[in-house]
Amino acid sequence: MKSKNAKPIETNKNPELYEVLALIEKEKGISAEYMITQIKRAIRIACKKTYNTNDEDILINMEQETGLFEVFLNKEVVEEVTDARKQIHLDEARKISAAARVGDKVGIRLDTKEFGRIAAQKAKNIIRQGIRDSEKGQALAEYQSKLQDIVTVTVEHIERDENDEQGDITVKLEVYVVDIKNEGKEPHAIISRTHPGFVKKLFETEVPEIFDGTIEIKYISREAGSRTKIAVYSKDENVDAVGACIGPKGQRVSTIVEALNGEKIDIVEYSDDPKKFISAALSPAEVLSVTVDEEQKTSTAVVPDSQLSLAIGKNGQNVRLAAKLTGWKIDINPQSGFYGEDKPETEEKTEE
Repeated sequence: MKSKNAKPIETNKNPELYEVLALIEKEKGISAEYMITQIKRAIRIACKKTYNTNDEDILINMEQETGLFEVFLNKEVVEEVTDARKQIHLDEARKISAAARVGDKVGIRLDTKEFGRIAAQKAKNIIRQGIRDSEKGQALAEYQSKLQDIVTVTVEHIERDENDEQGDITVKLEVYVVDIKNEGKEPHAIISRTHPGFVKKLFETEVPEIFDGTIEIKYISREAGSRTKIAVYSKDENVDAVGACIGPKGQRVSTIVEALNGEKIDIVEYSDDPKKFISAALSPAEVLSVTVDEEQKTSTAVVPDSQLSLAIGKNGQNVRLAAKLTGWKIDINPQSGFYGEDKPETEEKTEE
């Protein structure tokens, strides 16, 4: 069977439709091409439902440049019509195409008003969904551009204990974007001020040598709000990694400490030599010597008796963070070997 899609000389145009699409494209950022595709899909659905036909028998012409908007339905040419939705009498077919014969298919241009309401509503729903999807996609792209970066957010509501009568507050905070979740109706960001990445990003912002790659941040261990240890390494022997991070008169690290509301920061030099690295990690304590057991990945650091409390830290924090930074279990021994009445507990490495 051959299809005879003879178009009448007069064509249907709907410039208003394309004006609306152009406006939506401008205001919502949804391409007119995408919307036209969705409108065609809606019209096909309406045609198939109304005429019980197949996709291949539906021809839709939409041209944004000319305003053209036509819909044709192929009907089979027959001598006796039994289903007017799919068939056309030979005499009527020859009014459209003089060469039409029984068994051919002839393209009938539909009056879009016949199914326009159904198609328009379907198209409207698809466009609305397209707008929602586009806006969601734009929000997701915006969020993803901030992944592992610091952003300023406004806190408008805090969930409180039922016994807390204090009202809602509005405050702006700098936070670190840990992850982006594209779940539910809208994408959302997982943010944190306690994540080690927050400290890392602050250093990248304040220290040009880190930003340009001259200095590398190797490891960070952190107990947010209290103390952070950061191990840095210079790829240029002429650049002092620790000094660059501290900055002239301590300005760089002071800026970061201020951003962390006074959290203490120990900047230490990374070394491939575990003895040197462990010794540095126990800063600000002075370390006399370090012995290591490579197989068990355990170490013992000897410090002056006067430095014992400093090396261990309040509630064991200093040695705990040093162990986390280096990945080694660290025991602290005083130079005299005498702990006094209370021997400190051995500190184990903690996981990130």
